[in-house]
Amino acid sequence: MKTDVNRPLLQDGLGRKISYLRLSVTDRCDFRCTYCMAEKMDFLPRADILSLEECLLVAQTFISLGINKIRLTGGEPLVRKNFSWLAARIRELDGLRELAMTTNGSQLVRYAVPLAQAGVDRINISLDSLNPGIFKRITRTGDLDQVRAGVDAAIAAFGGHRIKLNTVMLRNINHEELPAMVEFAVAQKININFIEQMPLGLSGHDYARSFYSSQEALAQLKQHYELVASVESSGGPARYWRIPGHDTRIGFISPHSQNFCADCNRMRVTARGELFPCLGDEGMVDLLPAVRAGDVDQLRQLIIQAVADKPAGHEFDLTQSKPRIIRFMSRTGG
Repeated sequence: MKTDVNRPLLQDGLGRKISYLRLSVTDRCDFRCTYCMAEKMDFLPRADILSLEECLLVAQTFISLGINKIRLTGGEPLVRKNFSWLAARIRELDGLRELAMTTNGSQLVRYAVPLAQAGVDRINISLDSLNPGIFKRITRTGDLDQVRAGVDAAIAAFGGHRIKLNTVMLRNINHEELPAMVEFAVAQKININFIEQMPLGLSGHDYARSFYSSQEALAQLKQHYELVASVESSGGPARYWRIPGHDTRIGFISPHSQNFCADCNRMRVTARGELFPCLGDEGMVDLLPAVRAGDVDQLRQLIIQAVADKPAGHEFDLTQSKPRIIRFMSRTGG
């Protein structure tokens, strides 16, 4: 599908330009992170998941409508067979400015070089602790040494400036490690984002007790580092800071304390073809029938309508043990 270089950007009912698609290729993962999944998960039947060719069609269609950045997510995208093939095909699409992906890092020793060869531009690696015991507590099944080796492999294949760590902040679990996480990122010459936990999926979980705000994190880090605010943007919701004399960029993603909905530029498609205009809202458009029928015109109209109906913003409430959104992050796409 050849795209029109003069195509208009998608625009929602509030005038926001939509240029960024997060496309999940699987709901499966080799970790069971406490803020993302239940310890025992029921995964989708394989027949209900978009094939790689269907993922490519979704990407093509979004790009034809003006999307210029795609992030491939999961679950864990690298557990999907032939993922590198899909990444390479998407990167070849005319009109795409950037192809990124998010991974837990467990498979990067094997796949970092093929991903670089496929044309992936940037990789975000989820890393919530440098302490093996805490890392195991958060991921339930993860091996910290394996992930750290994956970080090294990614740096070797891509260069540090194209690698970013994602750290979900959890009070009384990993929040005291934030300075050590920055020290690690600076030593590796890679970037890092600190992310406020979102109340999704875990009924009965005390989100207020484990929540740690970006303001608290920033104040904590300023006790250890000179931080200078930056106006730069990576096309997402993070707000950035720099340490003078170092290459590392420190970002904060703050869905609670610094709601970024007014500038939201993204849509999410799950591994089973559900289009969510907003992570914090249950509104969804089912793209799968149109994708399975190969009806590109219908697919385009569904996307355009979903963008037009994009909510003004999310409303997360930490004061209730039952989340407003009973939907695991692994379903929506991390």
